[in-house]
Amino acid sequence: MSRSRRLTRRRFIGRTLAAGAAIAIVPRRVLGGQGYTAPSDTLTKAVIGVGGMGQAHIVYPGAVLLAVCDVDEKHLKTALELSGPGVRGYRDFREVLERPDIDIVHVATPPHWHALISIAAADAGKDVWCEKPMTRTIAEGQEVVRAVERNGRVFRVNTWFRFEGEFYGFGSDVRPIKKVVQSGLLGWPLKATVNRTTGFDWKFYWSGLTSYRPEPVPPELDYNFWLGPAPWKPYHPHRVHGSFRGYWDYDGGGLGDMGMHYLDPVQYLLEKDDTSPVEVSADCPQQHPDACGSWRRIEMKYADGCTIVLDGENRDQKAPFLEGPKGKLYRGLESDIPNLRDLIAPLPDPEPRITDFAEAVRTRRRFALNERNGHRSCTLVNLAKIAVQLGRPLGFDPEKQRFIGDEEANRLAEQPMRAPWGL
Repeated sequence: MSRSRRLTRRRFIGRTLAAGAAIAIVPRRVLGGQGYTAPSDTLTKAVIGVGGMGQAHIVYPGAVLLAVCDVDEKHLKTALELSGPGVRGYRDFREVLERPDIDIVHVATPPHWHALISIAAADAGKDVWCEKPMTRTIAEGQEVVRAVERNGRVFRVNTWFRFEGEFYGFGSDVRPIKKVVQSGLLGWPLKATVNRTTGFDWKFYWSGLTSYRPEPVPPELDYNFWLGPAPWKPYHPHRVHGSFRGYWDYDGGGLGDMGMHYLDPVQYLLEKDDTSPVEVSADCPQQHPDACGSWRRIEMKYADGCTIVLDGENRDQKAPFLEGPKGKLYRGLESDIPNLRDLIAPLPDPEPRITDFAEAVRTRRRFALNERNGHRSCTLVNLAKIAVQLGRPLGFDPEKQRFIGDEEANRLAEQPMRAPWGL
């Protein structure tokens, strides 16, 4: 690599990591003259992180792939073999962001990289499609929101059950459930119980190893770059790739893996897209400081009395999915309210939203699950994680987005990053 390229990358990282950085690159579709692409033309994209999930998103409608990026040479080689002609491979995401011909950056790395790459992409004038969980900490989520909005970017989190598809094994999509809530037939406030009976399984097998013998780093992996902002830990294959979710440094076990899938639709149903719970508590074994473990029950309560219960043990097998003072709603829209389906049939559908990301990018309108409501959904996950890690009830200020009188909890919400990385 030439000296000029090294200097360019050095200047780039300095810009993107500085607070309030300006847009470094203007996307080609907003330029006039040479290089201009009309909004009706096909969009272009890059995928950063091409392990399992990243490889699954190499091809999707609405965008042409131009670049793939990974710090593991084997992942990169496989991704290039799966890609069409003209796709370039990179090991450093900053080189991808320097390309003015890329419109969309798909962030499919482990979660400890999501915030930094999303912020850098937004500062580089890219729109962002980010895997779940949106960020690993609450403070990271706040910074992503700021970066996306100060740069006028379009952002989506890759979970979709609030607007399409059957809500896991629930036996229904979210729209008729939303109509039930909006009708007031259940009353208010509502209690939502999320457990295996209502279609949710928390994947407790995503648990880390509490002891292991360090192993040599394989030659194809840039382990230091893979760690990036995460604390330095000796290499072991269980810490990376398919099983990284079992470690607090990179994710949060089953909570991190599945939490946004399960909780984002609940947040939407409870009309909490602009706020967060004020109380959270966890019933769980004492957690290892490095390796994620299981938990029994987590409760989160909002200021108006609405409550979300995460039933890890599936203890409340007969609990309704939603319960209010006037009625209960079970799996498959079963209810103790007679003729519920007939009652909601004539009611208006929920407010329409943009659910095609390419359309959102072309029209510069917010996607259905964007940086704002996505951050609040991810905050549910991060509140639950911190309650499990600390094992005690916590009070939370949803406006300041800080724990009340608990600096240990706030340190988990605002974790520092390993130099030279930082927000």
